[in-house]
Amino acid sequence: MQIKKAGFLTKIVVLTLLVASAVSLLSLQGRIVEAQREQEELRLRVAQQSQLNADLRDAIDHSGDPDRQAAIARSELNLAAPGEKVIIFTD
Repeated sequence: MQIKKAGFLTKIVVLTLLVASAVSLLSLQGRIVEAQREQEELRLRVAQQSQLNADLRDAIDHSGDPDRQAAIARSELNLAAPGEKVIIFTD
């Protein structure tokens, strides 16, 4: 049985297919890297949002605590308890 040699046109077609496959693989590689970067960014955002949710849940759960209410009144509303003197330092 004789093996027939590939013609010039067949070689060109195979070479074209190989080049197209290589370009496609490189394009996919770039898309994979971009998707991994985006995935990591989204993981970070989820972690930050989870922490924020936990902080808010804690604030809701302890909203009736008198010590917490007093701390908020002092820090955010600049209020003072009766007989208490507030000293504010400026630069």
